[in-house]
Amino acid sequence: MSPSDAPPIEITPELADSAQRSKAWPFEEARKIVARIGHAPAPPAEVVFETGYGPSGLPHIGTFGEVARTTMVRTAFRVLTVDAVPTRLICFSDDMDGLRKVPDNVPNREMMTGYLDQPLTSVPDPFGEHDSFGAHNNARLRRFLDRFGFDYEFQSATETYRAGRFDAMLLKMLEAYDEVMAIMLPSLREERRETYSPFLPLSPTTGAVLQVPILERKLDAGAIVYRDPETGKLVEQPVTGGGVKCQWKADWALRWAALGVDYEMSGKDLIDSVRLSNRICKLLGGAPPEGFNYELFLDETGQKISKSKGNGLTIEEWLTYASPESLSLFMFQKPKAAKRLYFDVIPRAVDEYFSFLGAFGRQEIDQRLGNPVWHVHAGTPPSIDMPIGFAMLLNLAAASNADDKDVLWGFITRHVDGVTPESHPKLDELAGYAVRYYDDFVAPTKRFREADAEEREALLALDEALAGLPLDADAADCQNTIYEVGRSFVRFQDTKKTAPDGRPGVALTWFATLYEILLGMERGPRFGSFVAIYGIPETRALIARAVAGELVT
Repeated sequence: MSPSDAPPIEITPELADSAQRSKAWPFEEARKIVARIGHAPAPPAEVVFETGYGPSGLPHIGTFGEVARTTMVRTAFRVLTVDAVPTRLICFSDDMDGLRKVPDNVPNREMMTGYLDQPLTSVPDPFGEHDSFGAHNNARLRRFLDRFGFDYEFQSATETYRAGRFDAMLLKMLEAYDEVMAIMLPSLREERRETYSPFLPLSPTTGAVLQVPILERKLDAGAIVYRDPETGKLVEQPVTGGGVKCQWKADWALRWAALGVDYEMSGKDLIDSVRLSNRICKLLGGAPPEGFNYELFLDETGQKISKSKGNGLTIEEWLTYASPESLSLFMFQKPKAAKRLYFDVIPRAVDEYFSFLGAFGRQEIDQRLGNPVWHVHAGTPPSIDMPIGFAMLLNLAAASNADDKDVLWGFITRHVDGVTPESHPKLDELAGYAVRYYDDFVAPTKRFREADAEEREALLALDEALAGLPLDADAADCQNTIYEVGRSFVRFQDTKKTAPDGRPGVALTWFATLYEILLGMERGPRFGSFVAIYGIPETRALIARAVAGELVT
């Protein structure tokens, strides 16, 4: 079950009352909007949420995250207001922006260099699939959003400007030109001030988006005058009807005022930009939206992910190895903390999702509203039995070198009675993800190490202890046996921890040793659970191969 399959939420008085107390961040954000409309002179006809997207490069997960998080706030607002105020979510694409540079992750890059400064909707699609590069990226973004079942309205800057829906605000911007310049110029470098204007005219000769000084304003004609850099002639051009677009900070303010946006979040790197756009929005007679600044996503090297560089994960890549719900969970958690967005975060996100989902049915309503799956599924999480976690499936794949999920099912059905791919389709889906993830990321990095003399002795002791267990021993019995063997070796004792009988506990190095020598990995789930599922005879055979040095070679 994906978020798009979730049934509509039933907003009861009990739910609304509990939401008032919830400290989950979407409810805290939604309360800002409730306060906003409470201070308005009249009740609003609707509340408008917005997310913005610059299609200068292929959409990345950060773009998805903004829509997912905004949707969570929108759902929280609906609950707080008992759905009394209609809401809309606008996903706005700034596809009229000029192509500043050719992205690194597209084909036919040489062809695209001939279209620098052209509106993205005028640049040919390097993939040959759509009318333009902007249209290609817009289509890809919408495909992702539709797959997740988001309720949104897509708006294109090109279509909005050309259709005249910004005309009234553009004329106001023309009237307030000097005031807008007074806001913007102090924020710019000296060389940039010489050519800056909130208006970017589209050249009548080349179609390029021009960054040129405005020499004259004609309020009665609703036009600007500038010198065409190609011809050197003065050009008088209307600011309406798509003749210009605005610089992005002015464009942001224009959009807020024209569309009546009440809420929009943005990255931490845009805090100063938000302040400037807020001031311009007020000049235009609008009320700047509520919102908050989230931390940025980083790639594997700690660099900010970028559409033009194509670093970090794409949405398609995440969905190759994990479910949509796990991606939504990743977006929900700690939005104000910088997070690495790379392949190694996927297994933990998957297992955390099912952990939260398993806890949901046991929780009272106040706890449920703080549970991430409530927000991932818009208030109606499904009930799913997941007897085996993703990390365990990865370890099974590692031990068996599985290249097909049927191999994993051989272990699963032996360990869990009555479970089949048909009875547990989500587990079957997870097994497929695990095999793909193992094949692409775990197998190439497996590094077995040879056991030293004392470790070989400990492994042989473990083999002997496992031989004394019944073949159907459960995970707890296997784990206790592993503990007993570990604590019998001084090297693996933890004197800071003691068992109820006063004996020393077991150091984590014992389990690290097992994973490094037997699986070629640094960590994994409880080893007792692994033995129970993988099988005692299979584990003993693995130990024998390790002691003989076969795994290393």
